[in-house]
Amino acid sequence: QLQLVESGGGLVQPGGSLRLSCAASGFTLSDYAIGWFRQAPGKEREVVSCTSSSGGSTNYEDSVKGRFTLSRDNAKNTVYLQMNSLKPEDTAIYYCASRPHLCSTSTSRYDYWGQGTQVTVSS
Repeated sequence: QLQLVESGGGLVQPGGSLRLSCAASGFTLSDYAIGWFRQAPGKEREVVSCTSSSGGSTNYEDSVKGRFTLSRDNAKNTVYLQMNSLKPEDTAIYYCASRPHLCSTSTSRYDYWGQGTQVTVSS
C-alpha cells in the first residue's frame, strides 16, 4: 500500500524552528517529485516547497524563501522540511504529496497525500 506519513509538527514560539518529516512506504520517494503544502483555517491549500524526482530543482514559495529548506534522505525514503524563523502566519496543517517527476503548484496534479501535521506558531 502506497502511503505518505508526515510527522514533526507542534507548537512553537515565533522565531523558533521545526523539522517536518514525510516518510514513504510502498514506493520509492526518489522516483517522484515531492511537494510540501499547507492549509490554514479558512484558506486554500497552497504549495510551500517542492523538489523534483531528480532533486535537481527545488522551489519555494516567496514567503518561506530563506527560512525553509527541503531535503531528501533517499536511504530513509524520507523528505524533510526544515522550518526556521517561524512566524504566526506559518500556522497551518502541513501536508506532503507526491507526483511523477516534476513539481506542480496544482494540488490536483498530486497522486498521493499524507494525513497532515499541525504546525502552530504562537507565543
